[in-house]
Amino acid sequence: MSARENILRRVRSALEVSSASQARRAQDVHAMLSGHARAPMPQMDWDLIERFKERCIELSSTVDEAASLDEVPRAVAKYVQSNALPPAACCWQAYAGLPWKESGLDAAFRPANADDKTGITGCYCAIAETGTLMTLSGEASPLTNSLLPDTHVAIVPRARIVRSMEDAWDLLRGEHGKMPRQVSFISGPSRTADIEMTMVLGIHGPYRVHIILV
Repeated sequence: MSARENILRRVRSALEVSSASQARRAQDVHAMLSGHARAPMPQMDWDLIERFKERCIELSSTVDEAASLDEVPRAVAKYVQSNALPPAACCWQAYAGLPWKESGLDAAFRPANADDKTGITGCYCAIAETGTLMTLSGEASPLTNSLLPDTHVAIVPRARIVRSMEDAWDLLRGEHGKMPRQVSFISGPSRTADIEMTMVLGIHGPYRVHIILV
């Protein structure tokens, strides 16, 4: 047993936390979440995709559309060129099979580092009400790709756009038996108005967010 495991064992013992009690706690949390009634919701009879696009643009994101996943590399290359960015990007492994090289883009399938100018990600789902991306941490979906580079390009399947934040959580609970370590919400480029109430983009993260709907 490692020193870390030994310390954790002693902490659990001191707290009298057993496997059975942990299971009961998990059941209690699940019962509370599944039995919790939603608060009253506003009327949301708009078109999901159009609403999502409108909100993204209001949040200073840019939006493009591709007819299929195979069209995405060309759309990214066009965007990179139009913003005078280097023709290279770090990308989630899930998109390794797309024709990046044929589109003139050097894509590396790894977590981003400080030298990367463009990071490409997917998303778990997108929220039409607020123009927000929901991403989950995981080995195949490193969050650094959406946080470190100045430019974040997000591939958003139209079929994964939900109406509200409540719908996004319901989707996550229904599809995942266990919550990921981190759930992130991205609503446009990073921004702050801390100094004299002047809005500045890109202070704590990307100052460009480009959405490609597929």
